Amino acid sequence: MNDFTFYNPVKVIFGENTISSVAKEIPEDVTILMTFGGGSIMKNGVYDQVKNALSKRKVIEFGGIEANPQYSTLLKAVEICRDQNIGFILAVGGGSVLDGSKFIAAATYFDGEPWDILVRQARIKKALPLGSVLTLPATGSEMNAFAVISRKEINKKLAFGSPLCFPKFSVLDPVVTRSLLTRQRANGIVDAFVHVTEQYMTYPVNSPLQDYFAESVMKVLIEEGPKYYAHADDMDAAKNVMWAATMALNGIISAGVPVDWATHSIGHELTVIYNTDHARSLAIVWPGMMKVMAFTKKEKLVQYAERVWGITTGNDSEKINKAIANTEMFFKKFGIPTMLCDFMMEEKVVDRIIENLRSNGFTALGERKLVTLEKVKEILEDRAS
Repeated sequence: MNDFTFYNPVKVIFGENTISSVAKEIPEDVTILMTFGGGSIMKNGVYDQVKNALSKRKVIEFGGIEANPQYSTLLKAVEICRDQNIGFILAVGGGSVLDGSKFIAAATYFDGEPWDILVRQARIKKALPLGSVLTLPATGSEMNAFAVISRKEINKKLAFGSPLCFPKFSVLDPVVTRSLLTRQRANGIVDAFVHVTEQYMTYPVNSPLQDYFAESVMKVLIEEGPKYYAHADDMDAAKNVMWAATMALNGIISAGVPVDWATHSIGHELTVIYNTDHARSLAIVWPGMMKVMAFTKKEKLVQYAERVWGITTGNDSEKINKAIANTEMFFKKFGIPTMLCDFMMEEKVVDRIIENLRSNGFTALGERKLVTLEKVKEILEDRAS
């Protein structure tokens, strides 16, 4: 196992009907910026629950944060924070709202062009404190310090992170998932699953605890995901998927092990150029990534086949191919396509993605920096037909 420093200060408030607890988690003397997305919280009762909990507080609302939070939208919230002396941000929504709120928190006190936070990875010296009420389990943003922000006008989707952007608390109430569309639940399952593989499917470093942690999260998603997807009222399944999605990206399974994230880097380009759902872009790229990069991931792919899918017969190549096929079938079980040809995209989609990666400086990806642009082309061509 590699040396590591693990730090995660997020207080998780997990359980049914826990949204009312937000009031006691936020200082009484601050002005709160309540951030949210397209308005679904107005329909499912979450908005009313949060407003009732904060009825005695000064709250300024900022809605309209996009599914892929846009830089230009978030800058409007930054101005509000500066003008209204905001003292705390409460993000109410899914991962995009949380990501956007982290950027708002970091940019409010940033001295300079906030875009530098993303494009130059400028250091964050101070950030507004924030908390969250999670409405869509998927990204794990409720328990980590990272965010991904888009700037559609220049086709950029970039990430940043800072210990100052950990939420102070996150409320995880599985009841809110009842109102999610099946597409949203499907996306959440696949998003969380690929988060795990990005931290697991690399190469062995004698880290059995981390491996078993990662495998257990994947197995829970495989076992509980279909029930969560098919039955909106199954709170046991919702709880298990919600907690699995949080555990998938809160730093525990990546401690002491190499990580990949090449699938995400390529998927981000699909999202920013073609507005593909984040999880669906991952479902396209991941199988091709495993096929093309199997030569450097062989040991972990075989372990994945045996431990996660129970594949114990055949040679290593046969085990790997069957595990990849099983994973594709798992994605498709939720109505999520795994091929570029399943989407209405232009013929030059592969060239556009590669050019965007090149312009963003992403020319050598993966845990060993072996995912070159030539490999990316091979991966995407595998997914094209």
